Amino acid sequence: MKCKKSPVAMGRYDVGKGNVISAAINVKAFLKLIRYAEHKREDDEVYYLLFGGKEKFTDTTAHPDRKMKAWGTTSTAAGAYQILSNTWKGAKNEGIVSDFTPASQDKLARWKLTTRGALKYVEAGEVEKAVAKLRNEWTSLPGACQSHMTMTEAKKRFDKYVKEYSNK
Repeated sequence: MKCKKSPVAMGRYDVGKGNVISAAINVKAFLKLIRYAEHKREDDEVYYLLFGGKEKFTDTTAHPDRKMKAWGTTSTAAGAYQILSNTWKGAKNEGIVSDFTPASQDKLARWKLTTRGALKYVEAGEVEKAVAKLRNEWTSLPGACQSHMTMTEAKKRFDKYVKEYSNK
């Protein structure tokens, strides 16, 4: 009898309805989950928000590197993933990104998934394991110090985003 490879072994995740989804879709869905956790919104304007969410930037040739005050703290966090200026500079120096466009922000976030040891869990759709690896990077994720989202909500949103990207 031939052994059938499991969806996880094939680099895929089964959402539970017999629908096998590619690892790439899981990554896109998880990135959207992070964006939602950071901003509590799903639109693409989040790529242009400064820390605090009240001001925007327009120049994407580099990280805006503006110190903003919100919630009793000051930060250079910016963009969809609230990337710190020093994080962006490090990624630029390593050749990961060259600018701060939405595509580069996504690329930098994927790089963080890898460097934090979470990419394999994201690709497999293992949200809890991925979040456990990433909550120090994105403190808005469930269980982190600035989270307003439960793990149950995160899993539901992830599944919703997987379905959205699967239908495109």
